[in-house]
Amino acid sequence: MEFEISVMKNIFQILILCFSAFSAAQNNVVTPPEKVRMNFEKEYPGKTPVWSEEYVGDDNDEIRYEAKYNVNNTTKALAVYDNLGNLKAYELQIPLSQLPLKAQSYLKKNYTAKAIKEIAVVVNDKNKTTYEVGIEKDSRFYDVVFDKNGGFDVIIEKN
Repeated sequence: MEFEISVMKNIFQILILCFSAFSAAQNNVVTPPEKVRMNFEKEYPGKTPVWSEEYVGDDNDEIRYEAKYNVNNTTKALAVYDNLGNLKAYELQIPLSQLPLKAQSYLKKNYTAKAIKEIAVVVNDKNKTTYEVGIEKDSRFYDVVFDKNGGFDVIIEKN
């Protein structure tokens, strides 16, 4: 009898733990302010985003709302807003062939095709265009950034 009570207690504790973990996972759903949602819907009608939030700035005191969505069946995009609903950046997935030739040459010279994981064109709130190429090298992930003409700018470790 004592053994059965002990087993029942353990099962009950496991159930509580599982329920708590499930509840915590549900709390990760981000709902941006109304102004942010309205601006997204106005700019990208009919698109269904998955929202996340990130803190940026010198003291991580500025919030950014990120809307990831599918442009079509093969292309993904990301729109980043501040808490007032201002678009801060737009990132669109592109194929290698749409990178400027200068950037393509740099990548071919320095990385294998297998190392390239994702490519995007990024336009910030000041209308500056850059290209970001996600690469994996030595089990680490990096963004290789090129200017609008395809000139190498910087490499940033993302791990």
